[in-house]
Amino acid sequence: MEGSAPISTLPAPPAEAAPMQRSRRRLLSAAGLVAAFVLFVGSNILSETFLGPYRLDLTENRLYTLSDGTKTVLRQIPEPITLRLFYSPRLGRDIPLYASYATRVRELLAEYVALAGGKLRLEVYEPEPFSDLEDRAIGYGLQGVPIDQSGEQVFFGLAASNLLDEERVIPFFAPERERFLEFDLTRLIYELSNPKKPVVGLMTGLPVQGEMRGPFGRPTPPWTVLTQMRQFLTVREVPLDAAEIPTEIDVLMVAHPQDLAERTQYAIDQFVLRGGRLLLLLDPHSEAQASRSGPGGMPPRDTASDLPRLLQVWGITFDRDKVVGDLRGAMRVRASERDRVQAVDYVAWFTASGPAQINRADPATGELNQIAFASAGFLTPRAGAEGSFEPLITTSPEAGVMDAERVRIEPDPTRLLAEFRPEGSPRVLAARVRGTFETAFPDGPPKAESEAEPAEGSAHLSRSMGTSTVVVIADSDVLEDRFWVRVQDFFGQQVATPFADNGALIVNLLDTLSGSEALIGLRSRGESRRPFELIDRMRREAEREYRAREQALLKRLEELEKTIRDIRRGAGEGTRPEAVLTAEQREAIERARADILATRRELRDVQRNLRRDIEALQTRLKLANIVAVPAVVGLVAIGLGMWRVKRRARRAEEPREAAA
Repeated sequence: MEGSAPISTLPAPPAEAAPMQRSRRRLLSAAGLVAAFVLFVGSNILSETFLGPYRLDLTENRLYTLSDGTKTVLRQIPEPITLRLFYSPRLGRDIPLYASYATRVRELLAEYVALAGGKLRLEVYEPEPFSDLEDRAIGYGLQGVPIDQSGEQVFFGLAASNLLDEERVIPFFAPERERFLEFDLTRLIYELSNPKKPVVGLMTGLPVQGEMRGPFGRPTPPWTVLTQMRQFLTVREVPLDAAEIPTEIDVLMVAHPQDLAERTQYAIDQFVLRGGRLLLLLDPHSEAQASRSGPGGMPPRDTASDLPRLLQVWGITFDRDKVVGDLRGAMRVRASERDRVQAVDYVAWFTASGPAQINRADPATGELNQIAFASAGFLTPRAGAEGSFEPLITTSPEAGVMDAERVRIEPDPTRLLAEFRPEGSPRVLAARVRGTFETAFPDGPPKAESEAEPAEGSAHLSRSMGTSTVVVIADSDVLEDRFWVRVQDFFGQQVATPFADNGALIVNLLDTLSGSEALIGLRSRGESRRPFELIDRMRREAEREYRAREQALLKRLEELEKTIRDIRRGAGEGTRPEAVLTAEQREAIERARADILATRRELRDVQRNLRRDIEALQTRLKLANIVAVPAVVGLVAIGLGMWRVKRRARRAEEPREAAA
């Protein structure tokens, strides 16, 4: 058309250019994939070469990072130590779990060697069946495990020795103790580096050494806490009627002292005033003692222990007739037979955990995670006491005090839970007391005609020669295995797997009192229990509410049944049960029976609702772990994808708008 402006058009690309562009894009994509693969392999090789010794530990308790205690032990090795690792490759081939575990053991041992500055030497052996190496492993005391019916054995253990030919072994690296691998290795090296151990005197009537049980007198092994004490300390038994504590004892441990003679209390008093350190475990109710028959075959009636005369001068108050319970850390125990709910929170047995309950400033408790207590008492500082009173472990604010009689004879966990009333403030379970104390025997040593006079040279002290230190724990059941450790037999080897840090607590306290603190930070490592505190608190509150309603209904049910019995007996005492009932009495019985049926129905509803609510909490928790997190990730991915699509669409429209 005349006068119209010419329309500018872009030249169309040649027809043969499109296939060439597609081919070029494919070539670039393939080259990109090859480059990414080469980069991936190269980065792994470089990281293995240059970053092999370095690791990033993201666990809360830093379970896979060598502790400062281990580094201190390795730096202070006085003489070379040889480590001999025996590992049968067939064990890893048949059971892949052991292959990965063996890799971790080797890597950790290599890290130990690198940090020891030439004082550690590692030798790795692969013993074959019926070989000289197998005989050598057996000679070191390693545990051979049969792999099949042919009698062939495999080995996975460690033997270590120093220049003095002292030997220590780990008979078998059980996977159940993988969390405690660093502790076991460092302990072995520490024992070879420090042959002289502090001396601890043990005074107790509890069967910590083992006992004869059963109709044929079968012996039981020593308690695990005593085994751990012997690994790091020289333990010597002190009789309960000792008139004097031997001078070579550095720390005295007195557990559950009952009816100690005055001369023994005087010996403890003078030991503390001389500068000796004391670990004292008292108890308003010893579960360990109550679970064992007395001399007449019946359980003992007196299960409490106390030393009021000594505690007074040390500035501590302890009530042997009161037990503290804690709702927050209550353990689950079997309920009564008539209870449809199989488990219930037993407030008298509980665990203390977290920095709010365990003193992080004290070296003995700073690294501990949780301590189990059973029917424990509580400690309070005496008004006007001169010494310092430092709480080490406390209950949660959801604690309360109850009479010890309620747990001594056939305790009812359900009733205790229903009637439990938290006080809203914590109670002290363990404390460290320091100060210059007066003697509890101002008139001198007690004298009796039948008792020997004190030995010459042990002059009576009326006041501490320096600063005295006493640690008191208001529970002796922290020592018993069933409350803190599982011991299993592994082909004749006893494997102890702690689920609480009770053993570490006792050994740490003895270490700090004796002045040896090298392994304190290691004993509690590996306990990675992470309870869902919010869920647990919701469950406890719901269960306590239901139990209170249940107890009220049971009481009402008993009253109705008593009403029927009274009606049947008649109004007057001595009336025969088979007497003819009047119409009013029959009507009253029918009403009572109807109330009983309604009460039983309501009771069943309460029990069913409790079980349903607990299951609902567990279901919501599982859904949150299984569904919620992937759902959030998926939604984020979908959102990013939609954002990228919109961004590409906007970029595609920009050239068109510019051309227009």
